[in-house]
Amino acid sequence: MNIAVISVGKMKEKPYREMADEYLKRLSRYGKYQEIELQDLPEREGASPAEEEKLKIREGEEILRRIRPEDRVIALTIPGKQRSSEELAAELGEAKNRGQGRLVFVIGGSLGLGRNVLARADGEMSMSRMTFPHQLARVMLLEQLYRAEKILAGERYHK
Repeated sequence: MNIAVISVGKMKEKPYREMADEYLKRLSRYGKYQEIELQDLPEREGASPAEEEKLKIREGEEILRRIRPEDRVIALTIPGKQRSSEELAAELGEAKNRGQGRLVFVIGGSLGLGRNVLARADGEMSMSRMTFPHQLARVMLLEQLYRAEKILAGERYHK
């Protein structure tokens, strides 16, 4: 199974990049994991809600260009469904058993995801009701995917 993480914004800080790279390296033994970084569009100070929505839609268009019609898409949102590590592992296992072509997780920019991406998503997932920096959210997602793969493989992972 192929899994992609599409994120708006580059990982600029070295510690986050190193952690993400380490989890991607660990995940490579379980399947093809791909990280796709998209340009974070500049946000005008004092932008109106309508301007912010337009920006989210433009970022969303770039995200949607990277998504194939047959992909299963999970949008990371604050109000999305929270899952335990075991529940995420079970969902990942079900997708693998169905022969799902590619599972795509999407992390939006600083304003979140546009309605165009949310309309395409097959589901929404929340890491927490708290807000995290996007770089940290990406590392947390990769860590949880690694944990899910370890659970599915019956391998020990520290709790």
